[in-house]
Amino acid sequence: MLIDTHAHLYSKQFDADLPETMARAFEAGLTHIFLPNVDSTSIDSMLRLEAAYPERCFAMMGVHPCSIGADFEKELDTAKEWLDRRPFVAVGEIGLDYYWSREFVEQQKTAFRTQLDWAKSLGIPVAVHARDSMDDILDILEEKQDGRLHGVLHCFTGDLAQARRALSLGFFLGLGGVLTYPKGGLDDVVRELPLDRLLLETDAPYLAPVPFRGKRNESAHLVHIAQKLSSVLERPLEEIASATSANALRLFDKAMN
Repeated sequence: MLIDTHAHLYSKQFDADLPETMARAFEAGLTHIFLPNVDSTSIDSMLRLEAAYPERCFAMMGVHPCSIGADFEKELDTAKEWLDRRPFVAVGEIGLDYYWSREFVEQQKTAFRTQLDWAKSLGIPVAVHARDSMDDILDILEEKQDGRLHGVLHCFTGDLAQARRALSLGFFLGLGGVLTYPKGGLDDVVRELPLDRLLLETDAPYLAPVPFRGKRNESAHLVHIAQKLSSVLERPLEEIASATSANALRLFDKAMN
């Protein structure tokens, strides 16, 4: 039993072989796949995938920080309309991304705070994207934490101090393909973290783990991330799979029901 807590399987990169991609995921032992939204352009394809695989695929709703620009209010309005229309398992993928551009940093922060408030009012978790922005992310989460905020820092690549700050806020840490990279720098951090606060993810089609690095990622590759975590923590693969799946269900269970 494995759970992919973050995968964009509705991406155009899967248009040619989506049924086969899904079959490989299920054959690899995946029971649930959580689908973070990007922006208004990804909603229809994400919801079609969820509808095609009920009880397997679960959609989130939010606006990715790289989709936050000068007219970000329109994107937020669309996401909020959907959140008001039907249930979603989380508000995501949201956060801050300073890697590509710092032109709209203040707009990203405004959008992040707004979407955190939505999640608190709805009682559902958040899936947080942090790229070259971890300290600002944690500052805002601390600012907004009133006991109602919970979620996961997706694709966590921070240091131990940042990990401990996130854990103190009640957040889970999502581990993906970077864990398998020789220069990823995560082994020493992960060894110090409690297993009951770790989740597994692929971020497919991005960040494929070794031995698929540089190729299109997919949910079936999650087993390689689980195997790496098993090696780093020196615990059986079955324990890693069971624990991380239980963690995922603990985070998302209320929103799924």
